[in-house]
Amino acid sequence: MSAATAFKVLTAQQWADFEREHVFRGAPVDIADGYIHLSTAEQLDETLAKHFAGQTDLRIAEIDLTRFGNAVRWEESRGGALFPHLYAELPMHAVVGVRTRD
Repeated sequence: MSAATAFKVLTAQQWADFEREHVFRGAPVDIADGYIHLSTAEQLDETLAKHFAGQTDLRIAEIDLTRFGNAVRWEESRGGALFPHLYAELPMHAVVGVRTRD
């Protein structure tokens, strides 16, 4: 499977840190799992409902996956679906769009 872009959901604080440092090393769950969890456009609503229910002031960053080569692996996760996992730090220059979800 492949897609040109994927999405990372961040809290407002994670986004502020990302903007300041110009690199995102992962949320606690990402660090624990050893990769940054991403979602495709089709997976995003379910990711938000399952992992961010009730949270406000979220940022949804659109990531250019073509910048990462083999550092992006499509691996089975929720319900057997293939999800993009980033086995690298996420630099700000790979973000091609961001929107706020209140």
